[in-house]
Amino acid sequence: GDKAFAQFLTDEIQEEKKIQKHKSLPKISGGWELEVHGTEAKLVRKIAGEKITVTFNINNSIPPSAEEETQEQQKPDEQEPELTSTPNFVVEVIKDDTKQTLVLDCHYPEDEIGHEGGEDSDIFTIREVSFQPTGEADWKDTNYTLNTDSLDWALYDHLMDFLADRGVDNTFADELIELSTALEHQEYIKFLEDLKSFVKCQ
Repeated sequence: GDKAFAQFLTDEIQEEKKIQKHKSLPKISGGWELEVHGTEAKLVRKIAGEKITVTFNINNSIPPSAEEETQEQQKPDEQEPELTSTPNFVVEVIKDDTKQTLVLDCHYPEDEIGHEGGEDSDIFTIREVSFQPTGEADWKDTNYTLNTDSLDWALYDHLMDFLADRGVDNTFADELIELSTALEHQEYIKFLEDLKSFVKCQ
């Protein structure tokens, strides 16, 4: 059984490499520096007196709905639909002269993806906003967290503008999907390769 499994994985890895769009990870425009640790990626950008970091993890970042319908409707010769990774991402804005970090928890609403509305519709939303002490690894649950569900629209718009002024806008969010999808695919291929050597190991 293991031989067949290893052979299957070999074929699968070849297939996946064939459809791999990016041999190296796509860059994000606007002077962001990328650090990758396993499935977690961090983008950092410094502007006058501020440091902005965006962190996301590719685990569980592929929306489930794509899988279900393909089984029935797929004709044998059709390519599998392309999976897109739309991770939640956390934006931290650190001002040099304060001890606090403004943390904005953002995500891609599932119904928005692929149906781009007018120019003014945002492809991501802010879910939560809080202040956290700068430089502390663990965020405190005791810090007030503003949930945007019940938020005044004007305040919400200002928060979105605040992010856009710092380079986190629709263009960024699009490029982040592209980056995350490439990263996810790269990790998936690596996983298949690890699985293959694990299965072959006597």
